[in-house]
Amino acid sequence: MNRQGLGPSPAFGQGAAGALRAIEHLGYVQIDTLSVIERAHHHVLWTRVPGYAPGHLNTLLREGRVFEHWFHAASCLPMRDVRFSLPLMAAVRDGRTWHAGRADAAVMRQLLERVRLDGPLTLRSLGQPSGMKGVQGGWWNAGPLKHALDRLFMQGDLMVRERQGMEKVYDLTERVLPSGLDLRMPTLDESARYLLDTTLRAHGVVTWAQLLHLKTGQALRDAMRRAVNERLADRSLVRLEDAALPEAYADAAALAARDGTAPTARPVVRLLSPFDNVVIHRERLLGLFGLDYRLECYTPAAKRVYGYFCLPILFGDRFVGRVDCKAHRHARRFELLRVHVEETLPDLDAFRPAFAEALLALAGFCGCDRVDTGSTSGAGVLNLTL
Repeated sequence: MNRQGLGPSPAFGQGAAGALRAIEHLGYVQIDTLSVIERAHHHVLWTRVPGYAPGHLNTLLREGRVFEHWFHAASCLPMRDVRFSLPLMAAVRDGRTWHAGRADAAVMRQLLERVRLDGPLTLRSLGQPSGMKGVQGGWWNAGPLKHALDRLFMQGDLMVRERQGMEKVYDLTERVLPSGLDLRMPTLDESARYLLDTTLRAHGVVTWAQLLHLKTGQALRDAMRRAVNERLADRSLVRLEDAALPEAYADAAALAARDGTAPTARPVVRLLSPFDNVVIHRERLLGLFGLDYRLECYTPAAKRVYGYFCLPILFGDRFVGRVDCKAHRHARRFELLRVHVEETLPDLDAFRPAFAEALLALAGFCGCDRVDTGSTSGAGVLNLTL
C-alpha cells in the first residue's frame, strides 16, 4: 500500500502540491461524474493527500501541471507525460480506434475557427447566438457539437484548459501546452516501457493483464514482452510464482522495502472510491488481496448484494469489507446504508474507532456535518459511536 500512497504516513505532501505529486506518482487519476459520495478524481486524491480540496485539481489544470485525456478511461494525467498520449491522438485522427466516434468534419472546422478567434469555450456556450451554422437548438440539443468537440479533444486539437464545475472549458492545444515539453512521438518500445514503469511505480506488484489493461494490438504486446524480459534480465523485475496471480511480476525494490517494513501500531481505515487506482484492476485485487469487488450501481436493484455504491474498506494493508453510503449535500447529511465487514476480523476493537473516524472524515469532505446510521444494515457488529 505504500506504493499507492496508502501507507500509515502521507507520501505526497499536502494541498495542491501534494495532489500533483500523487498524480505524477500514480500516473493517472480516473475522472468520473458519479457524485453519490464525491467524484472519483477528488475522492482518490483526498484519500492520499491531507488538506486536498476539489479546487486544487482545477488549479493544476489551469497552471498546465496536469492534463485530461484517456488512460484506460477518462483521466487526469501529469503534463510531463503528454507525449505518451500522442499515439492515441494520432489513431483517433486517422480513424483507427473507436475513440474517433461520430463527428462532422465541417462542424469540427467551424469549432476550431471559433476557438481560434473567440478563445476558450464550453459546450454550453455554443448555444448562444454566435453558435454554429447549421446546428439547431442550444447546448441541451447539441449532439453534432458534442461529437465534434469530443473528436477534436481526443485527437489533440483541443485540450481542457479548466473546468467550471464538471463542465470542460476547451482551448487550442498550442495555447494550453507549456513550453519546453518533449512532444516527440514515442516508439512502441518507449510506450511499453512507459506503461511498465508507471504501473510498477504505482503498484509494486503487477500482472501481465494489468500492464495491458484495455490496450490493444499485437505490436504493443510484443513491445511489452520485450520490456518485461529486459527487466527480468537485469533483475530489477522478479517473476512471482503464485496460482492466484497468473503471470505476476514485482519490482525488486518494492519487495526489499516490504521485507524491511515493520507493522504499524495503529492501522488506519480508508474508505476508497470504486474507481481508486488500487482497486480498479479487479482480477489483481482478487488474486493479491482476496477481495472480489464489483460496483453494483449498474446492477438491477434486486440483484445487488452490497449496495448501489459500496466503497471498499481498507484497514491497514487489508481489505476487510464494504460500506454503502450516500452524501445528501443539500441537507448536509451523510447516510450510512449498509456495512459488510469480515465476521472473523480479529482486531474488531481497533477497527471500530478507526472506521468511525474514517466515516466522519469522508462525510466532512462531502460537505456533510451529520452521519445518519438510523437504518443501517449490518452495522450492529460495529457498535458505532459517532
